[in-house]
Amino acid sequence: MKRVDDFRLRLGKQELVPIMVGGMGVDISTAELSLEAARLGGIGHISDAMVPTVSDRRFNTKYVKNKLRQFKFNVANSDKAIVKFDLGLLAEATALHVGRTMEAKRGDGLIFINCMEKLTMNAPKETLRVRLKAALDAGIDGITLAAGLHLGSFALIEDHPRFRDVKLGIIVSSLRALQLFLKKSARTNRLPDYVVIEGPLAGGHLGFGMDWSQYDLAKIVLEIQDWMKAEQLDIPLIPAGGIFTGSDAVAFLEMGAAAVQVATRFTVSTECGLPQDVQQEYLRASEDDIVVNTISPTGYPMRMLKNSPAIGSGIRPNCEAFGYLLDSAGNCQYIEAYNREVAAHPDAKKVQVWDKTCLCTHMRNFELWTCGHYTYRLKDTTRRNDDGSYQLLSAEHIFRDYQFSTDNKIALPE
Repeated sequence: MKRVDDFRLRLGKQELVPIMVGGMGVDISTAELSLEAARLGGIGHISDAMVPTVSDRRFNTKYVKNKLRQFKFNVANSDKAIVKFDLGLLAEATALHVGRTMEAKRGDGLIFINCMEKLTMNAPKETLRVRLKAALDAGIDGITLAAGLHLGSFALIEDHPRFRDVKLGIIVSSLRALQLFLKKSARTNRLPDYVVIEGPLAGGHLGFGMDWSQYDLAKIVLEIQDWMKAEQLDIPLIPAGGIFTGSDAVAFLEMGAAAVQVATRFTVSTECGLPQDVQQEYLRASEDDIVVNTISPTGYPMRMLKNSPAIGSGIRPNCEAFGYLLDSAGNCQYIEAYNREVAAHPDAKKVQVWDKTCLCTHMRNFELWTCGHYTYRLKDTTRRNDDGSYQLLSAEHIFRDYQFSTDNKIALPE
């Protein structure tokens, strides 16, 4: 019976354990978690979601405080068009986050950054270009373009000296999305080095509608494989979403996948950025505690724990400090929803907003508990302590279990 370790992922001259730990923001996929994956011979991801906020937390910078001070005069104004990021400071924060991570890298694996294109930041193209180029300047091994169709992203960095050498990948959830990307980016004469195919059981934002349950990851992978074969394209495919055991991974590797991307099980690792009390919520969760809803202002459905404090919260929009989801005109669906509720309840000291949530503030405070479909199985991967809490796991333990397990078995910690 084969194990994941019987396969290898080849990216150019690099040969890797075919395990990619997915990028979870905001700072849930920490540098420590990505460094462990790389040390063990696989691929780890850091996330560039809200990098100035992450830098403040990790390196004692003051990007958020200073931005709030600059735009504090606009807090009560529903028009956020004036609230802009300083592109030089954004590059500085990205360089600090990526650079420190790469300086600490050990082992034969790689470290990629997950770049969310839906972080529009009141200047979508300009801020995305800065984030991408700053990551390249800081020595990142690869960039995974996520949360969008990435149609123009390659063109934003095609003049960078590392454009042909760095590993560039995209996340898609359908053959059509892949076809659109390849058509749009064809003029750069640069194919992606890998394609992550994210299925309907993944955590966080989904590339499907509310009919997500009608889709199947294996079928999507096969459809893309058949099309690529007909087009004589050879791009490594990496399935993601719902791959909970080493045996699940082997099933995809045997059907021709180059590697697998996994994330849910690493949310309860000691290296993960989630606070320990939130990790215990993940470990206690039952299947009924997991929902897919449309409260994200991005327009994408999201999977999360239904007891997330962010659901129904009516906090005032905090765009002057954050503002990562403001579109090019300074709009956000949460601002509209919040103002609607305030107008409908003029005498209320606090309103509740059920249809949207302030993604920036709640993700920064770890109060939006996004999760994968199989989060309810996490309790079966560890042991329960005498006080009723669950034992957290090391990233190495989880990685090795994926790498060497067979028969759908999960190794419990000692």
